[in-house]
Amino acid sequence: MIHYLKTPLEDQVLDRLQPGDEVLLSGIIYTARDAAHQRLMSLLEAGSPLPFDLKGQVIYYMGPSPTPKGAVIGACGPTTAYRMDDMTEPLLKNGLKGTIGKGSRSPKIREYLKTYHAVYLIAVGGIGALYSQMIEHSEIVAFEDLGTEAIRKLRVKDFPLYVGIDTQGRDLYTQ
Repeated sequence: MIHYLKTPLEDQVLDRLQPGDEVLLSGIIYTARDAAHQRLMSLLEAGSPLPFDLKGQVIYYMGPSPTPKGAVIGACGPTTAYRMDDMTEPLLKNGLKGTIGKGSRSPKIREYLKTYHAVYLIAVGGIGALYSQMIEHSEIVAFEDLGTEAIRKLRVKDFPLYVGIDTQGRDLYTQ
């Protein structure tokens, strides 16, 4: 079954998802990898505001390649998600509803997704050039000094994904 999702994500929509379901995601998503996550954690620990509102949002674990002339963004395939596992709960606690990456997640992430009613979506590795064609707009919104690891705000249309872990903690990789 294919689910058409639009950000910001809502609980009743997330409840319909099951591991392995196909998703076509549209709307605004944000990018953040390891270095950006570390900075987000520092901001949260300091009680400082984050560069964007997490409520209902999705973070894509990605850093794009250079943008070709005339393109919106360069190839933008996923990075390995488990590297962000230790930094995920504080973001979920502040309203994040989805993450996008590749590969499996730790058992604690399954529990966090149940607790905070969120999902892990899987992007297919190796098709970053194809993913770039589903991005209508890209702009850096924080940490520009991090280069490819800066946080970007992307507007996507029918971005193809799979449900890796649903809101009940059911995991495609362990089923």
